Amino acid sequence: MIVNSPATPTAQPQQIVVVQRSSGLGMLIAMTGWLGFFGCGLVLLLFVVIAVAAYPDPNALETKVIGGNEDADGKVAVITIDGVISDAEDEGFVKRQIDEVAEDDNVKAIVIRVDSPGGAVTGADYLFHHLKKLKKEKGIPVVVSMGGMAASGGYYVSMAVGDQKDSIYAEPTTTTGSIGVIIPHYDISGLLARFDVKDDSISSHERKQMLAMTRPINPEHRQIIQGYVNETFDRFKAIVKEGRPKFSKDAAALDKLATGEIFSADQALKSGLVDKIGFLEDAIERAVKLANLTMDDVQVVKYKKPVNFLDEFALMQSRSTRGQLSVDNLLEMSTPRAYYLVTSLPALATSRK
Repeated sequence: MIVNSPATPTAQPQQIVVVQRSSGLGMLIAMTGWLGFFGCGLVLLLFVVIAVAAYPDPNALETKVIGGNEDADGKVAVITIDGVISDAEDEGFVKRQIDEVAEDDNVKAIVIRVDSPGGAVTGADYLFHHLKKLKKEKGIPVVVSMGGMAASGGYYVSMAVGDQKDSIYAEPTTTTGSIGVIIPHYDISGLLARFDVKDDSISSHERKQMLAMTRPINPEHRQIIQGYVNETFDRFKAIVKEGRPKFSKDAAALDKLATGEIFSADQALKSGLVDKIGFLEDAIERAVKLANLTMDDVQVVKYKKPVNFLDEFALMQSRSTRGQLSVDNLLEMSTPRAYYLVTSLPALATSRK
């Protein structure tokens, strides 16, 4: 509709007002669009609810029967220690397995499946402590089955079997040993000097920077650090003597082996670091025998960490950022830390949560 303003003494320009009436079809299209928008939102919300509900309790472990008699009440529990051992094992997957076994009265024997190059001293000692405590409190036999690698901290946690006879099995291709301690340190002072870069850090005492990468370690500081390493190393050897009583009677024999050297399964067997060459099923059969049972009396179970919706989302994020070096990773690499580890490279230890 067009409206013409009448002329006035103060002549004003004509104003044109356009009024557009919405047709029924236009209103129907608009309503359909809004309904579609809200409908998609409801569908998406429903999808998220269903997806979250479909996943199991993130705090519960999935139990899988891998052998024996599925109808039996008794159990042989396989506790898996896989990968680099971190300092955060109090919240880790291994500790959750230990807790699961501790609460299950049907578990009659335990097999510790180790496939690890070791890792942080504190993490390895933490797992050793709780495995040893589990064995004592439940009063049941514990047998170790070594996978591809059970070296350094991986060997350390294996000592939880104690002085039990014929209780450590290594596969024919297992790498073990590497009994020792290392604090990684890299001296980049020459590189910094080449580019005229100086470390101008201010610290409360010069020893605060004993392990700084920006300067060589002077003799006094090296002696202090060596004393710390030696003390940690002595604990490692004491733990080995608990699990390998023959070395308590012959400390010199252990000293010959505890050089950080790795050993094949055959070498480890000859030196007394392991008891038998065999696979997981052999260790399970030994555990059943020590429990005075047969394979018909037990079901063999292992535990799996359930993956929830948030875990999968985090996994997608990690894939998209793979290869990026974060500030956290840089700090982790630069933190002075002792390792029961088969390599001299600093471990970006990840929690098995």
